Formats: sequence, C-alpha cells, structure tokens
Amino acid sequence: MSFEHHSSDEQGARLVQLKGRIDSATAGAFELAVQDLFATPGARALLDFATVDYISSAGLRVVLMAAKRAKQAQGRLLLCGLPQHVREVFEISGFLKIIDSVADRAEGLRQLNA
Repeated sequence: MSFEHHSSDEQGARLVQLKGRIDSATAGAFELAVQDLFATPGARALLDFATVDYISSAGLRVVLMAAKRAKQAQGRLLLCGLPQHVREVFEISGFLKIIDSVADRAEGLRQLNA
C-alpha cells in the first residue's frame, strides 16, 4: 500500500489526514505534506493517523521535525487517531512523552481551539 494525504483547514487549524504506509519510500511525500505547517508563527496543526497502517523510523523523523518546527514557530502540533500498532511505535520510541496525542479528530480540534 502507498501513502496518501489530504490537507484542509478546520476551525482555524490545519488538518492533515494521513493514509497508508509511512516508511523510507514514502517519508519524502510525508515531509512535503507537513513542511509548511508552521510557516506562520502560532500556527496549529493536527496530524490524523486514523488510516495509517505502518510507520517506520523515517516517518517518525518527519513527525519529530514537524514538532521542532511547531516549537520554533510557537505553534502547536497534535497527533490523533493513532491505531494501536502505530501508537506502540510512538510509545516505544518515546515520542508520546514529547508530542501530544489525542484519541480522535474531534478531540484534537477541540484542544487546538481551547
């Protein structure tokens, strides 16, 4: 399976819906999808992993890069909809200690707008 993404503006935040496999072959496309999320100071973004089947260390690197850009821009990055097998990768890597995650898109948008 390949990687797909769709970006939209939802309630003043940027929502990026991700689908498929995020690995070394698709990490470049993932990076392109998120590289400009924090071009504006104070930007808020939600990455929706609900339909992601797999993420490798290459995909984790892109998430970490986005988190660093969010911090530099004094913005906010949230992850949502992590399937259990994807959540385990984030937990084992320690990412969930440094990047906020919520159960679903509605909760993510609620928190970003609080």
